[in-house]
Amino acid sequence: MTQRPHISSYISRLAVSLLMLFVGMSSTQAQVTKMFTMEKDSIPLFRGFSVSFDLVGPAMLLLSNHGEYEGALRINLHDQWFPIFEMGLGRSNHTDEITEIKYKTTAPYFRLGMDWNILRRKHQDNRMYAGFRYAFTTYNVDIIRENLEDPVWKTTSHFGVKGTSCNMHWMEIVLGIDAKVYGPLHLGWTVRYKRRLIHKDGALDATWYVPGFGINDKDNIAANFNVIIDI
Repeated sequence: MTQRPHISSYISRLAVSLLMLFVGMSSTQAQVTKMFTMEKDSIPLFRGFSVSFDLVGPAMLLLSNHGEYEGALRINLHDQWFPIFEMGLGRSNHTDEITEIKYKTTAPYFRLGMDWNILRRKHQDNRMYAGFRYAFTTYNVDIIRENLEDPVWKTTSHFGVKGTSCNMHWMEIVLGIDAKVYGPLHLGWTVRYKRRLIHKDGALDATWYVPGFGINDKDNIAANFNVIIDI
C-alpha cells in the first residue's frame, strides 16, 4: 500500500520528463527546418545577381610578395540563399631570407559555394552571411637556389626545379557582412577559415604559397573587402 503513491509519482515525473524532451526536440527540429526553408511571402524566388571584386588581394601584391586578383558572381534567391562562384589569379615571388631559395608561381583558382542570409529581416538592404566554399587550384612552381657555392671546388651553380606541377583542394567556412552604399553599390567584409583537403606539392614537396589558399599549411584564416554591384 505504501509503495503505490511512490510508483505513481515516479511514473508521473517520467511522463512529464518525456513530454518536455519531446517538446524540446520538436522545437529544435522546427528551428532547423526554418533555417533551411524559404520564407513564404510575396517576394519572388529569383532576385537578380551581383558581381564583386576584392581589394585586399591587390593591396597585398603591392605591399608584399604574394597576393591575388579575385572576382565573384553571386545569385540572389529570395534574399535568403546566395549560390556563388569565385575566380581569381594568385601570384607569388618570394625569396627566403635564410635559405635564399626563390619561390615563384602564377595561377588561377576557383571556388564554388553557397551563402545564407542569417538576419531575421531578409529583405532589407543590409545582409549578414554564413556560408561555405569548395575550392581548388592547379599551378606550376619554380623553386630555385641561385649562386650556390661548392665548398670544395669553390664554384657556383643553381639548384632547384622549374615548372613543377602542383595542386590543392580545400574547403572554406565564410562569415560576412554586406552594406548598401548607394543604388546598386554595396561594400562588404568576409572572413574565411580555410582547411586543406587534398594537395600535391611537387617534386621538392616544398610549396610556399598556394594561389587562392595563401601561405601553405593545413589551414588558414583570411579576409576580403569586396566592392559589390547588384544587377
